[in-house]
Order: sequence, then structure tokens, then C-alpha cells
Amino acid sequence: MTTTVSITRRATFAAAHILCRPEWTEERNREVFGLCINDHGHNYVIEVTIRGPVDESTGMVINLKQIDGILRRELIDAVDHRHLNRDVDFLKGIIPTAENIAQAAFHRLAPHFRPAELIKVRLVESENNSAEVTAG
Repeated sequence: MTTTVSITRRATFAAAHILCRPEWTEERNREVFGLCINDHGHNYVIEVTIRGPVDESTGMVINLKQIDGILRRELIDAVDHRHLNRDVDFLKGIIPTAENIAQAAFHRLAPHFRPAELIKVRLVESENNSAEVTAG
């Protein structure tokens, strides 16, 4: 009988951003985004959950070193110690809320774990705020 197992891996990065819509007035931006209309940064935590069958020869769904390499190459190197509004191509034109960053990360990472499947990305922006994106 084949069973499916999920494994979660965690990584961190630090990045700055602002939350605003350039076409809105400063008053409207402040009303919606509060103090986040100013440059500020976070120490983000990203967790990825991958699902698949356990390989009988290794006992793993996917090698953790492989997950770490994909995270580093496809996400962390692009966002760590960067300004998300200005420096990150795949976030251009997107308000870098936790929700939008999590969605962008999910879509960027998903193709790289095959044949296993990325089923969840959880992005923790602060101790009070996180966003999750799930497959399907």
C-alpha cells in the first residue's frame, strides 16, 4: 500500500517594503495601510509543505537538502536583504503584503518540487501576522 506523507521545511529572510498604491492619495494610503506606507522591514519566516510518497530507498518524500536548495535558488536569494517593492522582479507591480508575497512564493516554487507536490506556503511576517497559500 502506498501512503502519502507531507513534510514541512522552514527558512528565513529579511526584507524591506512599503504598502501603498501609487495612484491613491497619501491620505487614502494611510487610511488603508497605516504606518506601513513608510519604508520598514521584517524578518520573515517561510514554511513550505511538500507532499508525496515516501521513497523506499531513502525513507524520504524529498531530500531536505533539495528543499533548501530550491528555496535558496528560487526565493531567498531574490528577496533576502532586498526592498520588495524595488528590487524583486517577480513582485514588480504587486503590493507586497504577506498575502501577495506568499502567493508569489507559492507560484514561483511549485514547479520545482516535482514529482512531489508543494501543497502549502506559510509566510510569517511578524509574531502577529502570517499568510498561508494552499494548493487547489
